[in-house]
Amino acid sequence: MAETRQIRTGWGASLARLSMAALVFETLSGFAITLGPFHATIQWSVLLHTVVGAATLLPIAWYAAVHWDDYRSYAMSHVVLLGYVALAALVVCSASGLVVTWQGLLGVKMSPLWRNVHLVSAIVVLATSVVHLVSPFLRAVRGADARTAWRMAGFSMAALVVGGLVTVGLATRYPGVEYVNEFPEDYEYLYGDDRPFAPSLARTESGGAFDARSLAGSDTCGTAGCHEQILEEWKPSSHRYAAMDAAFQRIQGIMAEQNGAESTRYCGGCHDPISLFSGTKNIFVEDLTGLQGYNEGISCLSCHAIRETDLQGNANYVMSQPPEYLWQWSDEGWRRKLRDFLIRTYPDEHNRLSKRMFKAPEYCAACHKQFIDEEVNRVGWVQLQNQYDNWAASHWNQEGHPERTVECRECHMPLIDSTDPAAGDVADYNRNARDGKHRSHRFIASNNVMPALLELEGWEEQVELTKAWLRGEYEIPEIADKWAGGPIVAVELEAPDTVAPGDSIPVRVVMTSNKVGHDFPTGPLDIIQSWIELEVTDDAGNVIFTSGRRDENNFLEEGTFLFKAEPVDQYGNLIDRHNLWEMVGVRFRRALFPGYSDTVEYVVGCPSSAAALGPTPETAAEGRAPGFDVPPADEAGTYHIVASLQYRKFDQFLVNYMFGEDAGITAPPVEIGRATATVRVVADDGEIDRTGG
Repeated sequence: MAETRQIRTGWGASLARLSMAALVFETLSGFAITLGPFHATIQWSVLLHTVVGAATLLPIAWYAAVHWDDYRSYAMSHVVLLGYVALAALVVCSASGLVVTWQGLLGVKMSPLWRNVHLVSAIVVLATSVVHLVSPFLRAVRGADARTAWRMAGFSMAALVVGGLVTVGLATRYPGVEYVNEFPEDYEYLYGDDRPFAPSLARTESGGAFDARSLAGSDTCGTAGCHEQILEEWKPSSHRYAAMDAAFQRIQGIMAEQNGAESTRYCGGCHDPISLFSGTKNIFVEDLTGLQGYNEGISCLSCHAIRETDLQGNANYVMSQPPEYLWQWSDEGWRRKLRDFLIRTYPDEHNRLSKRMFKAPEYCAACHKQFIDEEVNRVGWVQLQNQYDNWAASHWNQEGHPERTVECRECHMPLIDSTDPAAGDVADYNRNARDGKHRSHRFIASNNVMPALLELEGWEEQVELTKAWLRGEYEIPEIADKWAGGPIVAVELEAPDTVAPGDSIPVRVVMTSNKVGHDFPTGPLDIIQSWIELEVTDDAGNVIFTSGRRDENNFLEEGTFLFKAEPVDQYGNLIDRHNLWEMVGVRFRRALFPGYSDTVEYVVGCPSSAAALGPTPETAAEGRAPGFDVPPADEAGTYHIVASLQYRKFDQFLVNYMFGEDAGITAPPVEIGRATATVRVVADDGEIDRTGG
């Protein structure tokens, strides 16, 4: 008589009930995580899904092994076959779940491959298990095992209900930080309820205020080992100090004194979005920049939460309020660990912050394009800085030909070697997912003053990189074949080879914009200065002629050739305190368009006498130094000419106005490029080149 084998994993077995209850909860909670909206309840589901899966992994594995041993002698059928498929899928699902959990706890980025393997294998487990169990369950409920089969089903459903109640209870107990998205009670709507942030064009998706905390907390992006490199780049950058910029703070205060605190909303969309959207720039407010806004300026989320932009400028964008991960702002302890785990294992909402729209120059145009209109100057529309349109009309923009185009990010966010999870990009024509690079968040441009003045973290390196950038020494391999070598603006000097004593020396300096993607200089030209410094010396080192020197107070001498703008108010007065809210036009503007050249000419006197006799009104007016020796008519001599293009971020008058003359602050100039020439002085009977070439 054949021996009847005892089935150890039948409907009534405790191990079977435990395993089935765990698998039901894991399956349904997993699909809730995959298909449900981003919510605190779903985040708690992720944590419980992980805890239950880890706690029941060994019991389920033991159940699967015993169950296989119970039925391995059965003849092959569709039920048995599906059981084997379900078992294989369960092994894959469990293994991939372990990998995903490991990456969430100890990694910096979860592999999408492993996450998809975990999901697909779970679907296979569900599909095959349901069919595998249907026939045996129906047989059981019709036979002697009906009671135990229904108990098994009831136990599984009870476990699911209990798990759901626990999840909802935890989410109710701690749903995360509750933001207070409300304007102050005395908030002044100057331009109507539908434009609470005007005269800035910035808007929020809700149309109302955002709690300042919801766009702050940039430091937490680097505490998980994820974006440490990017965070360190951002800290001394112009985006980070956009609100704490000492010049911005001073000018904002003056604007508020003259026109009311609400008028500073015009500046807030680009310089101080956190304070703007939280309602800080309001009537009777003295501290126009809140703590979060001051410390973070254009924070990580201030950029990454933007959903729409417009080419009009003046911060014409729409800001969203990113949903919050549990313990999102915790930067230490177990709360930070759980937050990091959630972001890595449930990353879809976090990944929405990395959008392809950032690649387009049109995204930058929202702030890097500015105008004044009647709401600000009470007169009418005036264009201010406009980097975007400069670029769009230049030879750098070859629409439809990325291999010939140089865009904003390629210059100001160059690729650097990266250990960041954000490294790699398949959307760029010249990159791939494993290139080991990310785009620098230093946003190197031209401000070598504020990082040092504010003594921001890493300011020394930021300043040195800025100087290298201005000199054209910052190497960018990605676009090396698209632009010229050398300085960003090339300087050439033209002068005759020889002159006779008593002749004048015609000197021409030619400046060509080689690498600049927009006008040079760009930005607020009322405060920026770029000029030619020219010096002529003789063989003895005596200075014969100068132009463009700074005096002991750091002011440029009169007659200096300048790239600059001189805006005026409605009465024709010069706008020289960055009081742009009074600007109605420009009486002078000089800048270099990309690829274009500009020229300045000088005439240097060449006396025939043996020596200058001392200062005269004429020599002083010409910038010539007295007391220099001139070679006698029967001897040869040489004049040495040096022309350099200088740049500084702030006019000294404005610096003194903002910080006081006694502050000892100046904007140190950077030499962008230089050229030299020599001119021989020969006797009348010598061979003289009078062509000027």
